[in-house]
Amino acid sequence: MDRLIHIGFGNIVNTGKIIAIVSPDSAPVKRMVQKAKESGMAIDATQGRKTKAVLVMSNSQLVLSALLPETIAGRAQEEIETD
Repeated sequence: MDRLIHIGFGNIVNTGKIIAIVSPDSAPVKRMVQKAKESGMAIDATQGRKTKAVLVMSNSQLVLSALLPETIAGRAQEEIETD
């Protein structure tokens, strides 16, 4: 069964749909985020704060989070270990 994890500011995602959690600092990721925003495939969950993590979902959507990738990955790992 898929689990839900908190990605900041009351926003929650399904762990079973996450393909990758990456830093938004590299040029290829910045281009990917820009294209997703232009095509309506980006979900901004930062509440106006700086994007610190980009979650790549299985349906090609990107979820932008203000939490660090390590924080989100740690929460996802905790969910796996509690099963």
